[in-house]
Amino acid sequence: MIEAVLDRKTVVGQARPMVDTRESTALGTEDVFARAITLVQSVTRAFAADRLPREAAAEIQGRGERDGFISAYLGSALPRLGREALRRARFRHAHWRVGYRFTDALGVADTGKLGTGWSVLPDPGDHFYADPFPFWWQGQPFVFVEDYPHATGKAVISVVPFDADGVPGEPRVVLEEAHHLSYPQVFERDGAIWMLPEASAGGKLTLYRAAGFPDSWLAETVLVEGEISDATLFEHEGMLWLFATDRDGHGSTSDTLVIFSAPALAGPWRPHSANPVLIDHRMARPGGAFVRNRDGRVLLPVQDGTLGYGGGLGLSELLELNQQTVRLSPPLPIDAAGDFPYPKIHTLNRAGRLEMIDGIAAVRKRSGKQ
Repeated sequence: MIEAVLDRKTVVGQARPMVDTRESTALGTEDVFARAITLVQSVTRAFAADRLPREAAAEIQGRGERDGFISAYLGSALPRLGREALRRARFRHAHWRVGYRFTDALGVADTGKLGTGWSVLPDPGDHFYADPFPFWWQGQPFVFVEDYPHATGKAVISVVPFDADGVPGEPRVVLEEAHHLSYPQVFERDGAIWMLPEASAGGKLTLYRAAGFPDSWLAETVLVEGEISDATLFEHEGMLWLFATDRDGHGSTSDTLVIFSAPALAGPWRPHSANPVLIDHRMARPGGAFVRNRDGRVLLPVQDGTLGYGGGLGLSELLELNQQTVRLSPPLPIDAAGDFPYPKIHTLNRAGRLEMIDGIAAVRKRSGKQ
């Protein structure tokens, strides 16, 4: 936890940085320092605009002794890093598997639990599928996924058609760029079908239009410049909003929430005055499309990086959203109990009867190669 303290008594800002490379103390320290700078800049802008909280945002945390930190590090962190190093020697660093189920019952957003009935989308092992977004077209379900070949280390977007019996067909590539693509949010609006994939490695967020659904996509316009990850579209009170994370030049891609708004898809897209809205590895990065549950609450699936990237998923309620204010509830962790064999999930989406998740799997390396 990093705190910004005014006059040595009032906490006016907090940050929970994400440490992406936990097995490296040097790189982990860089992640923390990068977010300290982000926090300082954010608090300074808020001070200049007279937007600092009138009352303490939180109580000042008790400062532990140095020896307490050292003993905790030696007793907990180093053994964990050692286990991680051994795991990576035997298993791929990341291999995701997609789960799906057709159901008329309440979904994860209503129950807060994964539950049962899940099937696993097959993959060949030398590449994985992740970030599933379902979409129905002409009565047939399609699922768009990140398709990541381990050999290239650069993902493309593929589509998986399902037949009338709910059986998945062969995945096929529908979009490839010179840079990595993932998180393919597909939606219908203004008489067209659109895709908004993550392309942070390319330094811009591009909107694509279906020229021939589901296989042909044309780049329509650039919405936002920067290392924007997992941008998630939401319509609210006559405006369009994008919730995403921004790397802010350095540090993790998963801990700094930024929001943009526009009157139409084509823009202009403007950053929220409160950006960065929060710095918190527990809830900054979206993990699926917004959903309205049976109680009428608007929920955003959010990735929980407390145990590292892909460590879990929570549901955060949208409490207030306008040009001046953004309020999200602390995330309620999703209970992974059920029959899906990969409980460390990081995406949740549903369209009609088709519900999708993904989870990280332990897949052994082949012949000592990645």
